[in-house]
Amino acid sequence: MNNEIQKQNPIGVVTTAAPATVGFNFFDPVQFETMQRVCKMFASSDLVPDTYKPKTKPIPANASPEAIAAMQAENKAAMDKAVANCMIAVEVSMRIGASPLMVMQNMAVIYGRPSWSSKFLIATVNSCGRFEPLQFRFTDKGNIGKVDYVDYAWNDHTRRKEAVTKTLDGTNIRNLECVAYTTKKGSKDVLESAPVSILLAVEERWFTKDGSKWRTMPRQMLMYRAASMWTNAYAPELSMGMRTIEEQQDIVDVEFEEIPTTPAATSNNTASTISMEEAINAPQLTEVTKGDEIPAPTPIEPETAKETQSAQPETESPGF
Repeated sequence: MNNEIQKQNPIGVVTTAAPATVGFNFFDPVQFETMQRVCKMFASSDLVPDTYKPKTKPIPANASPEAIAAMQAENKAAMDKAVANCMIAVEVSMRIGASPLMVMQNMAVIYGRPSWSSKFLIATVNSCGRFEPLQFRFTDKGNIGKVDYVDYAWNDHTRRKEAVTKTLDGTNIRNLECVAYTTKKGSKDVLESAPVSILLAVEERWFTKDGSKWRTMPRQMLMYRAASMWTNAYAPELSMGMRTIEEQQDIVDVEFEEIPTTPAATSNNTASTISMEEAINAPQLTEVTKGDEIPAPTPIEPETAKETQSAQPETESPGF
């Protein structure tokens, strides 16, 4: 059938031979209502991740009518949010030709951005029907030695992050390089990704981040990153331009958040001294007759402020 959306492939990933070119119409009332019912079914299931399920609160038995109405409004808003997340996931699944449940299980939100799991991305390439399964070639280039890389550290004086050059002692770290490659169906031309190495991971600060998996499972991370680069180069429509979870965690750096502190209390003497300096530096008002020129105020040093003030003669008040 020409309008067939999904097929079952031997590998077990539900996908089409080619991604679907159209999804459902958001502006069609009939399709939109049908999709809402489908998404409510997904939101009520225990098989979908928590992102697609409403976080409702139970209503106490002895709650007041006002509290019941407020909690019902919160639960309705939570259900609407879950349905919206499910609808976006279903729309993405229709575009790439995958099962909605597979998309929900393998699309996570990292730092506010949707990201694919690398395993799902590799499975999508292998089962799309356009390419042979992805393969990976490793090359051992010896120890990386001492590597200088640029990191960013917070500077308390400038109140911002600044570039700092650091050195990693990699005399006992092997510089493995990985390349993802495959061919199109019916073609002998080999399609290779850009090489990814441990040295590149160090220079890009993936290797040195806190809790990085590059130190504990380097070969796996190399394959994940090489597969992501291959997909971005030869089949970006399969990933819809989204990064993988591992890629998003490596490149996103959380901004420094300064905790404001209460300023120290100042004494009365300090306050009077500041006000005196402001008063001295301010233009002096003098009585000027017609035709006289107004002289420019003479700046007075702060050390001689009190002496200057005491030396000035007192004038009588005009009385109004």
